[in-house]
Amino acid sequence: MRIPREHRYSVYILGSLSGTLYIGMTSNLPFRVRQHKEPTFRGFTAKYVVDRLLYYETYGEVSTAIAREKQLKGWKRERKLALIEKSNPQWKDLSHGWYEKPVRTTFQG
Repeated sequence: MRIPREHRYSVYILGSLSGTLYIGMTSNLPFRVRQHKEPTFRGFTAKYVVDRLLYYETYGEVSTAIAREKQLKGWKRERKLALIEKSNPQWKDLSHGWYEKPVRTTFQG
């Protein structure tokens, strides 16, 4: 018997220092944000350096996440900004610290 793996789907908003916004959906948020930060793919986010995770929501059903992504993409900019500012008023990069290597300490006795 195979135990089904629980999937989590994230809808996210990235921003640039100049204020450009990008909305996406993924099943692996840390991996996808890292792709935007490196940037792995050429395209909109690489061209405009849109690599700061400003907002995200998580869902258990892919169809719900896709519907929410489409909904957010249909909103006017002011409404998207209000959503970000409600939960992240200082516009901090919510992925800060996700990718730093741990500091190794050695025991000195």
